[in-house]
Amino acid sequence: MQIIGLCRFSYPAYGGFQVEHETIEERRRYLYNPARLEERFRLFETTTLPCIREQTNEDFQFLIVIGDCLPKPALDRLRDLTAGMPQVQIIARAPGRHRKVMKEILNAARNDPSDPCVQFRHDDDDAVSVDFVERLRLAVDESNGLMENNRTVAIDYNKGFLAEFGTDGIQAAQVMRPLLGIGFAMHVRGNCEQTIMNFAHHRIGNFMPVISYPDAPMWVRTLNQFNDSRNSRDTKTELLPLTPEQEGEFIARFAIDQNFVRQVHSAGCV
Repeated sequence: MQIIGLCRFSYPAYGGFQVEHETIEERRRYLYNPARLEERFRLFETTTLPCIREQTNEDFQFLIVIGDCLPKPALDRLRDLTAGMPQVQIIARAPGRHRKVMKEILNAARNDPSDPCVQFRHDDDDAVSVDFVERLRLAVDESNGLMENNRTVAIDYNKGFLAEFGTDGIQAAQVMRPLLGIGFAMHVRGNCEQTIMNFAHHRIGNFMPVISYPDAPMWVRTLNQFNDSRNSRDTKTELLPLTPEQEGEFIARFAIDQNFVRQVHSAGCV
């Protein structure tokens, strides 16, 4: 069964951001601001790439969607960081309606539309557990009848960490967040053109069955200067430095090394 991950990396879409802009030119200036791009790369290098690289089941695709106007130095850096990762495909698109473009990319990536697939979306500043793909396959096997009887079924791992990364390392708190959109996937039956991008993740239970797994922490969501994932509930969550046990857990579960985080986020700092 094909598993497809979709990651938007500073793609200048119409829509798709909580931060709004009047024109695509304004959005480009915002997305390609050197300070913002530097932060995105530091987070991408220390969160997304390690966990994708270390997946225990390597049979999946990871599509990174960029704008066809991404500055060349940034594109070269992205290619260098993902070199040697056979699952990664960098896809450049002209600015377009966010959901429409993402749905087209997901459906085009299906090897055989008559076969079922599992799709997940992933932000460029977050991490999933290194056994995420393996557990998605297990979830499908465990719920085979449900998958066969519904065009789409959501799979939600609702336990994880909120975290901030910086020169001092990681501060985090373990939380429960149902349907957060990270550590989250959707099974799509064969001959169905719907994608995970057809639905707002927090409302997906209105349209299909949802299988929830609350057992182990399965994701890390970062809170940072330029993303729009921070909300009032998150700001009330106290983040604390990792304990030695948590530091080991971040390495084992997410391939996130706090020493590497300090090194990358200190680069260029005086």
